[in-house]
Amino acid sequence: PEVAAMATEVGEGAPHWSTSGQRMQAVGGEMLMGELDITSDEFILDEVDTHIQANLEDELVKEALKTGVDLRHYSKQVETELQYIEHASIKDYIKESENIASLHNQITACDTILERMEQMLSTFQCDLSSISCEIQTLQEQSIAMNIKLKNRQSVRSELSQLVDELIVPNTMISTILDTPVTEQQFLEQLHELNNKINYVKEQSFKETLACSDVQDILDRLKIKAVSKIREYILQKIYSFRKPMTNYQVPQNALLKYRFFYQFLLANERQVAKEIRDEYVDTVSKIYLSYFKSYSSRLMKVQYEEVADKDDLMGVEDTAKKGFFSKPSLKNRNTIFTLGNRGNVIASSELEAPIIVPHAAQKNDTRYPFESLFRSQHYALLDNSCREYLFLCDFFMVTGNSAQDLFNAIMGKTLSMFLKHMDTYVADCYDSIAVFLSIHIILRFKTMMTKRNVPAVDKYWDTLLEILWPRFEFILELNTQSIRTTDPQKLGALDTRPHYVTRRYAEFSSAIVSINETYPNEKAHRLLAQLQVEVENFVLRMAAEFSSRREQLIFLINNYDMMLGVLMERATDDSKEVESFQQLLGARTQEFIEEILSAPFGGMIAFVKEAEGLLERGQVERLKAEEGRAVTLVRGFAGSWKQSVEGLSQDVMRSFTNFKNGTGIIQGALTQLIQYYHRFHKVLAQPPFKTLAARSELINIHHLMVEVKKHKPNF
Repeated sequence: PEVAAMATEVGEGAPHWSTSGQRMQAVGGEMLMGELDITSDEFILDEVDTHIQANLEDELVKEALKTGVDLRHYSKQVETELQYIEHASIKDYIKESENIASLHNQITACDTILERMEQMLSTFQCDLSSISCEIQTLQEQSIAMNIKLKNRQSVRSELSQLVDELIVPNTMISTILDTPVTEQQFLEQLHELNNKINYVKEQSFKETLACSDVQDILDRLKIKAVSKIREYILQKIYSFRKPMTNYQVPQNALLKYRFFYQFLLANERQVAKEIRDEYVDTVSKIYLSYFKSYSSRLMKVQYEEVADKDDLMGVEDTAKKGFFSKPSLKNRNTIFTLGNRGNVIASSELEAPIIVPHAAQKNDTRYPFESLFRSQHYALLDNSCREYLFLCDFFMVTGNSAQDLFNAIMGKTLSMFLKHMDTYVADCYDSIAVFLSIHIILRFKTMMTKRNVPAVDKYWDTLLEILWPRFEFILELNTQSIRTTDPQKLGALDTRPHYVTRRYAEFSSAIVSINETYPNEKAHRLLAQLQVEVENFVLRMAAEFSSRREQLIFLINNYDMMLGVLMERATDDSKEVESFQQLLGARTQEFIEEILSAPFGGMIAFVKEAEGLLERGQVERLKAEEGRAVTLVRGFAGSWKQSVEGLSQDVMRSFTNFKNGTGIIQGALTQLIQYYHRFHKVLAQPPFKTLAARSELINIHHLMVEVKKHKPNF
């Protein structure tokens, strides 16, 4: 009963307990308790303690315990309240019974609706599942159809191209059969026909059956086109053979239709070979005939008198009358003088129009060999470049094939040229003409290199192999002629420049000036050998004079002449100019000492002796020379003006070059002033310092003023 009362007090905190399957229920405010077996093993006291403790923590229980409320009374009170609440609740339920019934009906209706919706959603879910399957099926069908479409498009493009390439239109047939080959329409259809033939060949290897349908008509069209092209090209080639025909005109016409040969080469090689052979045979004969005729006519306008084996540098002037200075030989090219002949290698002249032989004969114009050589080989160069480029373009050849085809056409002409040159050069003694020809070749080689035409490179090299040895041979002959020349057989002695040295000077300046643009060590070496022999010849000639003074005049005149001629054409830093400048300077200085020795030799000797003694410290020995010094001072003061005047006139008479003569005079007077200044210094030394004659010395500045009067005004 206490436990039950305690549970009643707890109230809401513990509505029911469960102990070993037994329960306590509260219905209608009455608490029905079954049998409670607290001694049962299943009842766990610890758990009861826990519940009691938990209920004791309740605020309401705590308040009741604090106020000392009687639990029984309190329990009854609670029970009464519960019964009241229960009756009130029942009344509320009864009052709201209709609403509850309506609510029940609504819930039932909702359940029905929800059930129907559930069925609809289930149906919709099934429909969605079937639609998803259909969409997947449609997608698979779409992919399959897309693949089929692509395959069909691919096949269509291939088939379309195949059909387009295989079809032979009526326009092509009528054009190939009826239109002249020179019409643009024929050329266009020929290109199309060539494409179709190549395409059918390509498809035949793939075993395309449709090819057999058009093969026959394509073959017939090809045969017709080949026939018309062959006839046209051969007609053009045959037109080359007509006399007085400019073959370059039909050749240019062929270039416009270069595809014709390409078509023949691709489809009918036998006909292409026939045309090529016919062209080679025709054009090679034309070139050979033209150049053979041109060369023979060209040689007729050469100077009538040319150098021969006797026209050598060391041959005496009387051996061949009028060798150099005969004025009547106006059309004869000079042997050792360059003159205007060097213009032939100038840019303006090198590419000038070729010489027209009949026009030159009509005007009675003559040319040196190098001009004829330039004209002949410029014509060869121009035609070779044109022909080589035509062959590469029309016959579609390059490299060795182009070279072989060019040789087949120009080979006979080049051989004829080489034979002609070999024959002419074997009897040529004009070294300047040979050397100019060498430089013409070097320039023509460069010109063809710029044009990118290597066709005649071998020919140029062969020509050089012919010309260089001949040039060396002619120079050796001239060198030998100077080496073996006997000065006693060259006529009367004369201090003026010798004609042999003039020949050398003219020749050397010519070779040096020509060689400057294309320097060649071989030419320098040959000139150096010739120069050595000329220097030896000048010394041998000078030795024929009895006095040293005349020897020096001869040497200076010849060195000055050679130097002057060389400097007109060669540069100042050339080896030849430098060499002769040194020789001229040495001989000029020696000559100045020589001409000063006659009027002023005593003073010069005294100065040199006195300076030597002073240098060695032998001043005492100078005292014995006081009388000699006085004589020299008075002698110079009395005669120096007359001596200088006579010296000046003598020098001007001795030298052919006025400028050189005045230069020597200036050098001599300058040297005289230096000697007189040194004479002053010697007399200022202790042994002569007290001499009364020192007052008679000419003032140096006064002497310089007088000397300046002899200075030239140019």
